[in-house]
Amino acid sequence: MSIDAPSDLELESQSTAPEVSSKPKKSMDSEDLLSDEDTQEFESGEDTTSMTSIRMQRARNRIWLDLRDGIDLKALARMKSEEAREEVASAVEEIARFRNLDLTPAELSRIAKECSNDMLGFGPLEELLERDDIADIMINGPETVYIEVGGKIERARIKFRDNQHLTTICQRIVGAIGRRVDESSPICDARLPDGSRVNVIIPPLAVDGACMTIRKFTKDKLTLEKLLEFGAMTPSAAKLIMAIGRCRVNVLISGGTGSGKTTMLNCLTRYIEQGERIITCEDACELQLQQPHVVRLETRPPNLEGVGEVTMRDLVKNCLRMRPERIIVGEVRGPEAFDLLQAMNTGHDGSMGTVHANNPREALSRMENMIAMGGLNLPIVAVREQISAAVNVVLQVQRLRDGSRKVTHISEITGMEGDVVTMQDLFKLEFIGEEDNGKLITELKSTGMRPKFWDKARQYGVENLVLDAMEEAYG
Repeated sequence: MSIDAPSDLELESQSTAPEVSSKPKKSMDSEDLLSDEDTQEFESGEDTTSMTSIRMQRARNRIWLDLRDGIDLKALARMKSEEAREEVASAVEEIARFRNLDLTPAELSRIAKECSNDMLGFGPLEELLERDDIADIMINGPETVYIEVGGKIERARIKFRDNQHLTTICQRIVGAIGRRVDESSPICDARLPDGSRVNVIIPPLAVDGACMTIRKFTKDKLTLEKLLEFGAMTPSAAKLIMAIGRCRVNVLISGGTGSGKTTMLNCLTRYIEQGERIITCEDACELQLQQPHVVRLETRPPNLEGVGEVTMRDLVKNCLRMRPERIIVGEVRGPEAFDLLQAMNTGHDGSMGTVHANNPREALSRMENMIAMGGLNLPIVAVREQISAAVNVVLQVQRLRDGSRKVTHISEITGMEGDVVTMQDLFKLEFIGEEDNGKLITELKSTGMRPKFWDKARQYGVENLVLDAMEEAYG
């Protein structure tokens, strides 16, 4: 691979890595790598960064400048990932030797990895993306990064060089799926190769610099069994949820941001029959269905001329022409709510979607409001009749103040009384107390009500599962 040399770096005619210039260079020890300002700041105790880390930072910056100016990025792009990383590591070693940088093998390896991440990956984010214990990454600017670990938010120890560095990484992420983020289009939703969901917003809308939020997906697909281990629900509630997935009732999963709606939707879809044709509609594909007969659809933003947009409503309408057995909408948040209800009411039993709401009753109110956004001017009673006829069950999930995520309600729509949609709770979370460490003590209890979908459960042969769930709950 050929590497274009920086202005003060010469290359051998047959070599692919930088060579020491014929002019002798001064060795850069720790004093050379530290400016007077850095040294004064360190000695004054105003900064906790060690002398070694400052030396590393300056050495890394020197190597990065030479590497950026001297390496052929197009040639790297044609290589396999591991081969390209080896090429970058080799170039880093040659530059360090040429510059006479006083670096240990471990330091050199770390710099090579960081340079590879910058050139071939997502820069400092790679370190966080590799960790399986992180649920969310929140970047408020080049030097301010937070992560959610175990339900708690904490500050991460990474940072970007500057706002341009962060913006470049943002553009690299969204560009990978054919989208863009710039001053003319400063907001963008995207996804990473592993399915993690990404939202980017940059100046002028983000006043203090580019911001990015990443909702990570765990490599190990979560199941109801795993959620049981985490204490998200009781065994009896889990059995009822299994039955709900199998007997093709229409489900809304409701909850706040970060409450686990998509995780619950993924778990619920595991109980769909393998032979069913399922069509999913999402803004950024993140559902992980295990069935073989799945068609995944994704919305598209407008192009630079403001045309070519494909909305969620467009996708849901098109679904009806694709002979679906179930339609799954990743997030219902607009006029597509009406089209989803229409699908649920016209033979597509077992359809599902998620909605942002704080309780089951509010979830239905949100559906009413979203239908009104479509400008259909339907009487409110007609809208509520559509909802009561279409939606069978609302699963409510919530992130509690101790960081845990729980199923708080399994509620069933029972019909209409006058102009009001009637509901009954099958399971409801009760708060019992709080431990000394701040962990909340809760229990998801059955209300003793018989599900209205009992007859449908019998049709699909899961009545024993429902019966077991209710008997266990009764104790």
